[in-house]
Amino acid sequence: MAETGPDRYLVQRGGVYQYKRRVPARVAHLDERAPQIRQSLRTADLAKARALRDVHEAADDELWSALLLGEDDAAARAQYMAARRRAEALGFRYRPAAALADAAPWDELAARFEQLLDPRSPRALGRALAGFIEQPRPRLSQALKLYLEEIAAPQLVGKSEQQRRKWRVIPQRAVDQFIALVGDKAIGDIGRDDALMFWRFWQGRIAPAEKGAVPSHTASSGNRQVGALRTVYAEYFAHLGERDRPNPFDGLSFSERKARTRPAWPVPFITGTLLKPGALAGLNAEARGILFAVLETGARPSEICSLEAGTIFADAEVPYIRIMPSRDPAAPRQLKTEASERDLPLVGLALAVFKAHPAGFPTYRDKAENASATINKFLRENGLGPTPAHTLYGLRHSFEDRMKEAGIDEEMRRILFGHRRGREAYGEGGSLKWRQSLLQRLELPFDPSIV
Repeated sequence: MAETGPDRYLVQRGGVYQYKRRVPARVAHLDERAPQIRQSLRTADLAKARALRDVHEAADDELWSALLLGEDDAAARAQYMAARRRAEALGFRYRPAAALADAAPWDELAARFEQLLDPRSPRALGRALAGFIEQPRPRLSQALKLYLEEIAAPQLVGKSEQQRRKWRVIPQRAVDQFIALVGDKAIGDIGRDDALMFWRFWQGRIAPAEKGAVPSHTASSGNRQVGALRTVYAEYFAHLGERDRPNPFDGLSFSERKARTRPAWPVPFITGTLLKPGALAGLNAEARGILFAVLETGARPSEICSLEAGTIFADAEVPYIRIMPSRDPAAPRQLKTEASERDLPLVGLALAVFKAHPAGFPTYRDKAENASATINKFLRENGLGPTPAHTLYGLRHSFEDRMKEAGIDEEMRRILFGHRRGREAYGEGGSLKWRQSLLQRLELPFDPSIV
């Protein structure tokens, strides 16, 4: 019996393939099938035998790993998954014993009993076919841990540590709030009444019933929280193979009005106040550089904060910055969308900024929220915005207006902004030199001393 290669754990007996595998000594006392597993695969076809072997192999690997961890919920989940896989390998859908007794047709029961009565069938397979493996009953907090650390792991590939922390905030906050309201129930016991209690809690924040009460949160905030619980619930049970399980959070949402937009800064105010020598002298140099870079490139603050020496080409024939994801395994970082990856020519104030900061802004690298908070606080406390609602991100909106007024067409505005073009893309969107000539139409006058 080979334990490596394409035919590992496969032996033939009477022309029929069997799955034959030794139980590792370190879990032999925990696995009732020790010292050796021998399971007929009921086929003489090598390709089919290999496929069935893969199912049994994966089920055993998962079970043994959980047994070694010694965690009750992990072991229970692994046993349940292993039971499902073994049943499915023989053409049966895993169903709990109660469900079999209530709804299984007679021909299905007969086929299961035929397999059960075969003396060559191991006890573990019999329990799987009879539905005697209990579905795990983790609490919501445990299910969230599994979701964040295992189920959703593929979504986190390529994200920086800061991006991962930010991604985890919403589901963690939603679960914490649900537990505070309803309790840390077993996830399978969460019903529609529980989901409605959570929805009504958010309804009270979004649309208070008291006359004259001011909403503390937006519909968008509520939808994010309810949606996070809907996703955790659905993904947890999909992980167990129950993709069609009714979700108690389905259909619960809040109507959103038109999203509030950050107001654009008027150009006269920018040139007459924001770019006035000394106006931003109290802001640290890196934060000031970030503000000027957003103002004169239209890039997202997070994109500017992520730049480093290898993506800044201030001394090139056509100076530019390259906005791209970091593919360094030690420090990965994603962009908002694929269309966000682009080269932006540097003109005027932006060029002066990156000549002064050729390595970018290390204090705020991967900390765009800190940069925005610092800049917005300074602007607000010093009365440097047309209104308190005008923020750093609003300079990006102003850049959009300036591009329109300069006669730059919509497709090029999308390219420069890092948005999808709205149609199938052909070509590279024009040379850097041409893009530079377009952005030179937007250049704002400035005193070099402000940099």
